[in-house]
Amino acid sequence: MKTCESCHNEYDKCFDVSIGGTTHTFDSFACAIHALAPRCEKCKVPIIGHGIEARGAYYCCASCARMAGVSDVADHGDDAPSAP
Repeated sequence: MKTCESCHNEYDKCFDVSIGGTTHTFDSFACAIHALAPRCEKCKVPIIGHGIEARGAYYCCASCARMAGVSDVADHGDDAPSAP
């Protein structure tokens, strides 16, 4: 049995995540996200999706990036014509 490094639960179905040359052990994706996901520079939520990287910082969305002073970002691109 392995032990989750976030919650310290001993569990027979723990899994390992290797990132940056280091291996981490977790019992759930929630614990892995809690420990490894980057945090939004503005609101501090874990960034689970793509997020936005600007000026060396990570943001969860364009709104947070704009509130932090990054003006040339958008959550949506221009509307493209639909496929036939």
